[in-house]
Amino acid sequence: MRQDMLSIRRASVRAAAVGASITTIALGSGPLLAAQAAAPVTGADRVETRIHDMHATLKISADQENQWGQVAQVMRDTEKTMEPLVKDRQSNAKTMNAVDDLKSYVEITRAHAQGAENFATAFEPLYAAMTADQKKGADTLFRNGIGKKSKAK
Repeated sequence: MRQDMLSIRRASVRAAAVGASITTIALGSGPLLAAQAAAPVTGADRVETRIHDMHATLKISADQENQWGQVAQVMRDTEKTMEPLVKDRQSNAKTMNAVDDLKSYVEITRAHAQGAENFATAFEPLYAAMTADQKKGADTLFRNGIGKKSKAK
């Protein structure tokens, strides 16, 4: 039983970390600018860095900016939803009982799933408007994992 609870806790911590990065649908993080490195990095900072990195990697054209703006807004909105949930979970991790722990995990997982669904909905029309080369780059980016650097440049 104890091993099961440890496994659940580890899985929930991993889910929280992944969720935060998504935006983590999006999320993930790329190299930080020198100015950002000196200051504490927030989830919003990571999302903005990821938005910038994805924009460059996907080679978004001027004609695609409106659709890209919708994708970027979903990434920001998801981070705004996820960050307080993850922070709350982290700050209460040592005092939560099993039920509280599970409920926190469910809340984060639900927000993560909704963010992923919103991201897919916003990304689909952008993907449809992409050139064959852009689609190939997007396919590689997503196949390798959003939070990882891809060779799709």
